[in-house]
Amino acid sequence: MTVLAPSDAAEVTRKESVRARGDISEGLVAAIFLAPALVAVLMLRIWPTGLALWQSFQVGSAGKFGLANYAFLFSDPSFHDALAATLLFSLVVNPFQIACALGLALVLHRVLPAGALWRTLILLPVAVPQSVSAIIMGVVFRPDGPANALLATIGLPPQGFLTTPGQALYTIILIVSWIGVGYWTTFLLAGLKEIPVALYEAAVIDGATPWQQFRYITLPQLRRPLTFVLVADTVANFLVFAPVQILTKGGPQGSTNLIMNDIYTRGFLSADMRGAAAETGILVAIVIVIVAIQFRLMTGAKSE
Repeated sequence: MTVLAPSDAAEVTRKESVRARGDISEGLVAAIFLAPALVAVLMLRIWPTGLALWQSFQVGSAGKFGLANYAFLFSDPSFHDALAATLLFSLVVNPFQIACALGLALVLHRVLPAGALWRTLILLPVAVPQSVSAIIMGVVFRPDGPANALLATIGLPPQGFLTTPGQALYTIILIVSWIGVGYWTTFLLAGLKEIPVALYEAAVIDGATPWQQFRYITLPQLRRPLTFVLVADTVANFLVFAPVQILTKGGPQGSTNLIMNDIYTRGFLSADMRGAAAETGILVAIVIVIVAIQFRLMTGAKSE
């Protein structure tokens, strides 16, 4: 056992004290920088969500607690239609956006002429607010707009796009994808850049085809960014509101009445705030379940 001299022990104690003060100061600096974000999350996310859940269980003028609001929703045909439209929207838009983002990332990952310009153009719609993008695309898909003019030049009849029940939801999907695909592409492109080139070089030496390289190298190495994109894209698309409200207001014939638009209509136009709060609670529960399933599937595939 080594016995320190009094002077050495004092020096060790002094260094430990300095290190402790340094740790405290670093923690304090980190807390100061994190405080605005934490306060924003608390005030703008957690508090409104908790308040909505509280209101969703209040029944009657006396504010008693119960499940009457939820029972009414599950018996309301408009809620059934909004839920069905939202699920159909999500089943189509999520795979479509991720496939487009992955395809663009693979193309941009290659050495292209003016590659920086292409990346800028793909990311540009992300910088434009959704409301502005919705207005622009509303002009494009008007009955007398550029989209129908383009169809006329190739001999195709004009389409209803946002005014036809069978086309309106898929037009909203195109608009939302035009806004969001570039955003998800950046994450996947960053993931592609992290894959070691040596893996592809070894695969080429072993005679692997491009499809085999994509299947056995690219996809497994992209699992983490793909999981993030899948989960974030799912949540974002369940919360789509601005394009629907600006362009169709849930029509025609309720074909684009996604659940976020139905919550707005129920709460602010029909003045049923408790019903809207209950619908918000159901939406949160659906998102949590779907995200949990996605995480389970992705982690299960990884372990295999």
